[in-house]
Amino acid sequence: MKIITGSAKGRALETLPGDATRPTGAKIKEAVFSALQFDLEGRAFLDLFAGCGQMGLEALSRGAGSAMFVDASRDAIDVVKRNAQKTGLFGASRFLVSDFRNYIRKAKGEGRFHIVYIDPPYREKWAKDAISLLLKAELLYPGALIVTESAEEDIFEGEMPEGLSLLKQKRYGIAVITILRYEPLAL
Repeated sequence: MKIITGSAKGRALETLPGDATRPTGAKIKEAVFSALQFDLEGRAFLDLFAGCGQMGLEALSRGAGSAMFVDASRDAIDVVKRNAQKTGLFGASRFLVSDFRNYIRKAKGEGRFHIVYIDPPYREKWAKDAISLLLKAELLYPGALIVTESAEEDIFEGEMPEGLSLLKQKRYGIAVITILRYEPLAL
């Protein structure tokens, strides 16, 4: 697994041994960043369920201004830190060992994100919960993009939260990539 392009192009990334995490495949990563390419420059990126950090590091390599990496596993965050050092992207990175729910609750009022990548374990249906909590905690800039990687085509079970619109959705084998835009309703 490598950084595809940008300042860290070609740098190899370490992953956790075993099958505790499931790194995003190269085809999916290329498709996601093809869709995000004009929305990255200088933006704040949240890599929720970070794993080895490849999505946030790819965003930084392509010009994102900062990336926050959150994962419940200390071992995963240690790998992300090593990968950030190897790629020269450590300075623009922040790291936190935390369950996604606790992180979002505690982060309210501490900054917002332009792009959020949500990639929970496929057996868990946490994407819907994560998005709902992000909206409630007001952690998204108007116009923010939310990208989910899951096994579900309908993560909201037919009821998309107010302020979200579907931009793109595509299946890659078992994985479904969904890209949403957040536009808060005017009061």
